[in-house]
Amino acid sequence: MALTPTLIWLIVGTVLCLVEFIVPTAFVACVMGISALIVAAVSPVLPLGLQVALWMVLSLALVFYSRRLIRQKEARKFDATEAETLTEIAPGKLGRVRYEGNSWAARCEDHDVTIAPNQKVYVIARKGTTLIVMPEHLLHL
Repeated sequence: MALTPTLIWLIVGTVLCLVEFIVPTAFVACVMGISALIVAAVSPVLPLGLQVALWMVLSLALVFYSRRLIRQKEARKFDATEAETLTEIAPGKLGRVRYEGNSWAARCEDHDVTIAPNQKVYVIARKGTTLIVMPEHLLHL
């Protein structure tokens, strides 16, 4: 059985989509896999050079489009939701907080403040998997 360009694009697309389940790449691998699957559909009518160019253009366009969607979700501000520190949060360092029943990495927005364990804090934003918090006493001056 010979490997045709269509079969190669199908294999590459499938592998890239599966990689996303093993190594989270913020959907980059999955988007590139989807681009490869689209190229597989049109590969019988395009020469190899155009197939590669189409894959690169589709991948770039879909990655930029998906980044826009993800950034909008990350940019969403929290309505000062309460949390409780599990560990000390030193200035400029990460600590842990209990937020909505789960332990999260957290950093204090004020880089001059140390927050002790078991203190009430407010979640004011989220950056990736890190919550940005402010101690209760700073918000209630």
